[in-house]
Amino acid sequence: MNLIKSKKDLNILISTIIVVLFLLLAMSPVINSSELDDQKDVHLLRGEHYLYINATQDVFNITVWFAFPPDYGYQVPIYLEIYNDTTADIKSYQIENDSDGLNKLINFTISHIYEGGSVLIHFSCWVLIKNHDFSDLPIEVKFPRRKNLPEYTKKWLVRTEVVQKWSILIRHKSRQLNRLNNDVIKYAESVASFIKKHRFILFLIQLRLGVFFSQDAKTTLFINGENVGRSHLACALFRCRNIPARVLLAHNDQGFWTQMHYMVEYYLPGYGWILLDSTAGKTPYETKKQIINRICFPEDEQETKTDYIFPRMKGEERWMWFDSEFVYPYYVDCRSGSKSQMFSESEVTAESYIADYAFLLTQIVYHQYEKYLGRNLSFENKVLFENATENQYKAMGQLIDTEDLYEYIYYMDIAFDYYKEIIL
Repeated sequence: MNLIKSKKDLNILISTIIVVLFLLLAMSPVINSSELDDQKDVHLLRGEHYLYINATQDVFNITVWFAFPPDYGYQVPIYLEIYNDTTADIKSYQIENDSDGLNKLINFTISHIYEGGSVLIHFSCWVLIKNHDFSDLPIEVKFPRRKNLPEYTKKWLVRTEVVQKWSILIRHKSRQLNRLNNDVIKYAESVASFIKKHRFILFLIQLRLGVFFSQDAKTTLFINGENVGRSHLACALFRCRNIPARVLLAHNDQGFWTQMHYMVEYYLPGYGWILLDSTAGKTPYETKKQIINRICFPEDEQETKTDYIFPRMKGEERWMWFDSEFVYPYYVDCRSGSKSQMFSESEVTAESYIADYAFLLTQIVYHQYEKYLGRNLSFENKVLFENATENQYKAMGQLIDTEDLYEYIYYMDIAFDYYKEIIL
C-alpha cells in the first residue's frame, strides 16, 4: 500500500511518527516489566539473483521485467543492489508498479545482446521483515459464505487453467479433508498435511528422473508435483470451500540455489491472509522465513509458462517478462546459469515500539528511494540521492555487524534527511 501520495501526506506522516516516538520515549522510564517483555523480532533478508539472458539474434534496447518484493504486510523492501560482475550493458533500471496495483517489478533496460550471446544481471533485493508467527489466530472460524467475504478477496475464488476448483475429484477430496468440521483453521491444517504427504513417492520418482508434467491442481492430485502443483492443489481445495486462496512466489532460505519457491495464502474472515508452505506442509507459517516476490492473481494462473529446466513441466506463474521474442532466460540446473537464493543476514530482537518505528521509517525511506531511483536527476539532486542510498546501505551494515536496531534507525534517519532535500 502506498502510504505517500503527496508531499502534504508525507509531512503529516513524518509529524505523526515524531510525535508518537516522542511520547513512547517519554513514557519509557515508567513502563512496567510486563510491557518490557513485549518484543518483536526484526529480520534482514536478502534475495540474490543471477539472471542470464541469451539472444537468438541481434537485439537492441531490450526491456526485462523481474518480480520485485512488494511493500506488503510484515515485509518492506530496503534496497536494490546491482553487483559489479554484471555483464549486461544496463542503460537504466527502476522499480515500478505492476498493473495489478499490488505487485512491484524491476524494469531493466539493456542496450544490446548480440546473436548467440549471453549477458548476466547479478543483483540482490534487500528486505526488512517483522516476524509474525500467527499466534494471535482466533480459536475457531466457520467456513465463510461468499456474500459475507470482503469484495476484494472474491477474485481469488475463481477456477482457472491450473486451479480447477470444480473438479469432481478435488471436491471429493475436499469433503474428505473437511470431516464434518467447518472450522477454517483446522481445515487448513488438514490441507497442508495432505499436500505434503500425498503420493510423495511419485514426487521422488519424478525428481529422480527429472520429468515433471503439468503442475495444475488435477494432475497434482493424481501424481503429486513440485511446490508449484502443490500450491495450485491447495488453492483449489480452499476455493471449493469458499475460502479465498492465492499463490505466492517467494524465496526461502533452503540452503541451495533454485528458480522460485511457491507458497499459498488463504483468507481467514475477520483476520486476514495466512501463510501456508506447500513443501513443509505447514500452516500457519512464520513471516521471517521467506521473501515474498509476487502475489499471484487469477490472471497469472491463466497465463503460465513452461519450466526453464524441466521441458515437460508446465503451469508455472511467470516472474519475468521480455519485450522481445528473441531473448530468453538461460537456465541449466541452478548450479550454473540463472539461479536464485534467499539469505538470512541478521536477526534483532527489540521492544515492539522500536521495531514498529524501524519498520515504518523503512517504509517511508523506501518509497522515497523508489520514487527517485532511475530518475533523470540534476547534479545536486543526484548527489543527495547517492548520499541517501549510501546511508541506507550503512543502516543494513549496522544490522549485520552490530545487530543494533538503534544504529539502523540512526542511518535511515540520515537517509531520509537527504531525500527531503531533493527538489524536482
